[in-house]
Amino acid sequence: MDLNSTTFEEFVKKNKTCVVDFWAPWCGPCRMLAPTIEAACAEKKMPLGKVNIDQSTDLAMKFGVMSIPCVVLFKNGKEANRKVGNVPKENLLKFLS
Repeated sequence: MDLNSTTFEEFVKKNKTCVVDFWAPWCGPCRMLAPTIEAACAEKKMPLGKVNIDQSTDLAMKFGVMSIPCVVLFKNGKEANRKVGNVPKENLLKFLS
């Protein structure tokens, strides 16, 4: 699900545990990570939201996203963990556990 400043809070609050992928269309590692994160979230049955940092700079600044791809795990509406960079599926599955 594509998220922006209007939809972000509702997505994070309605899902007890969820993942948000901060990315940009010009970012090669982001495009490489996209199918991996989608597969890992599907396997863990975890909702995935995507924030295009070029379109939602306010969210990128709010969460201190300095490098992309940046995958953030939210639990109960709060950031629980984050991973930066393109990582293998096995690492993502551990991260989501």
